[in-house]
Amino acid sequence: MAAALAPALIYLAIREFGVLMLWIAGRIGEFDLVTALTVWDGQWYLGIAAGGYADTPDTLADAYGTQSAETPLAFFPGYPTIVRWAEHLPGLTLAGAALLVSTASGVLAAYALARLGRIVRGGSPVAGYVLVALFAAAPMGVVLSMAYSEAMFCALAAWALVFVLERRWLWAGGCCALAGLVRPTVVALVLAVALAALLHALRSRHLPSRVGAVLGAAIAPAGLLGYLSWAGDWIRPQADWLDRMGSWTELQENGWGSHFDGGLATTRFAGTAITRLDVWQDVAAVLVAAGFVALLVFAYRRRLEWPLLVYGAGVLVMTLGSAGLMTSKARLLLPAFTLLVPVAVALARRRTATRALVLGGAAVASSWFGYCALIIWENAI
Repeated sequence: MAAALAPALIYLAIREFGVLMLWIAGRIGEFDLVTALTVWDGQWYLGIAAGGYADTPDTLADAYGTQSAETPLAFFPGYPTIVRWAEHLPGLTLAGAALLVSTASGVLAAYALARLGRIVRGGSPVAGYVLVALFAAAPMGVVLSMAYSEAMFCALAAWALVFVLERRWLWAGGCCALAGLVRPTVVALVLAVALAALLHALRSRHLPSRVGAVLGAAIAPAGLLGYLSWAGDWIRPQADWLDRMGSWTELQENGWGSHFDGGLATTRFAGTAITRLDVWQDVAAVLVAAGFVALLVFAYRRRLEWPLLVYGAGVLVMTLGSAGLMTSKARLLLPAFTLLVPVAVALARRRTATRALVLGGAAVASSWFGYCALIIWENAI
């Protein structure tokens, strides 16, 4: 029983510690905890959950302070849809439903990560538990406890990658398709899942396994393509198919300044932050980004399974290679959890006291970082 509950207990202990610290800070600083956990994008998700894309509150706006009929389409439908369903549970408000969905999604992610840490090269049950702890105590782990879609996406992505390593291709493709309804980061997941499935189909001599792999690869992008097509029909109903598929990207650029520039904006931002060192928020964002790049190098040197490496690298390229709000990069890197696997495997081989010290320190640092990002720093989430 203890082993069965361990992933959930580890995850919840770390995340609820962070929320408790935030609550205590709120009592001192006189801010409301629920309000803090549902700010910014959380308000958009709550608005979509309450009224759909056609009836979001007029008070919501994009990064430039405007809202059009198309603006809400920047947010994928998976998370607010589940929140709307969960609101029907007895005693739940809409905000409560959103926080419950995020918490439940985080627990599902924890079980996938525990399994991932066990089945990777050099893995073990202890490595799985350490991986859960590292994920929950990530610098922007507070987002996993907010009305944001990261927890749901990470749960689906983690299970998809578990199924890839176990060669359960239809399940991998299905999880990937569902993730495509949650966040655009799914592009990295589609690449990893589809490539692994197709390579297996080419190499396998077992016909049913080959067919399953091909079907899994075909299913993987269905959610993403389906939503982009649907949103494109709303934004540009008279345009041809290709223009409709690209209209969501234009919506992101026009409303939030987010577009892929190969990392030019990130490089300029990092250069300014490091040379000036007078805005701690900017320095922290750069340090987190640099930390994930170092994790990628470490994962490569430790021979992390290539689908996990491809996925983690894909998240990094998408995040650091795009212009937009630079201080939110730490949050957008949260789905690159596969890069924590080699660290978890290495820590699992250390003494229990060493693991406890490292993970306890990470939990405290995460709670501090989350407080700063939510309450002190501007536009950090």
